[in-house]
Amino acid sequence: MSEGLSILVIDDNKIRASIIEEGLRDAGHDEVILVHQLDGLVRQIADLNPDVIVIDLENPNRDRLEHMFQVSRAVRRPIAMFVDKADSQSIEAAVDAGVSAYIVDGLKRERVKPILDMAISRFRAFSKLATELEDARNELAGRKTIDRAKGILMKSKGLSEQEAYDLLRRSAMNHGRKIIDVAQSLVIASGLLED
Repeated sequence: MSEGLSILVIDDNKIRASIIEEGLRDAGHDEVILVHQLDGLVRQIADLNPDVIVIDLENPNRDRLEHMFQVSRAVRRPIAMFVDKADSQSIEAAVDAGVSAYIVDGLKRERVKPILDMAISRFRAFSKLATELEDARNELAGRKTIDRAKGILMKSKGLSEQEAYDLLRRSAMNHGRKIIDVAQSLVIASGLLED
């Protein structure tokens, strides 16, 4: 599922980072990049452009955890985060920040690959849902615009709703445009005439 990926491992503890690296290499991942310096992390991630990010925080304090959550919000990638201890607030904050896998007390070499695969799967599922939601919002906004344009035509030309829609559709076909584009133009033009 995840071979051929570039994986960025963020860990200021070099021993723990090597455990993750070995687990990834054992799983067949050759492109593993280790980052031990946490300053300027978003910039480093942008420069390296990894496919997946693995973060090991060992025993993070609240500030450090919040910093990592800010990083995860800023980068749109699958993220697996290892911590030694966590409370329910930290787990909830991780989910809200888009962390795909939040693993408490689970840093073992043999667990790295299945956790990474799960993080990638969850990220893809969440991204698909987010895309579908955005598409639905756009479609709803388009329908509202078309309804407004029909209302304008009904009022100004004394047409029925079906006649107004047919006029929008014909105009779109005659000009090689989408009906939503014609509707948006009509709504904008109508707004200009009202001012």
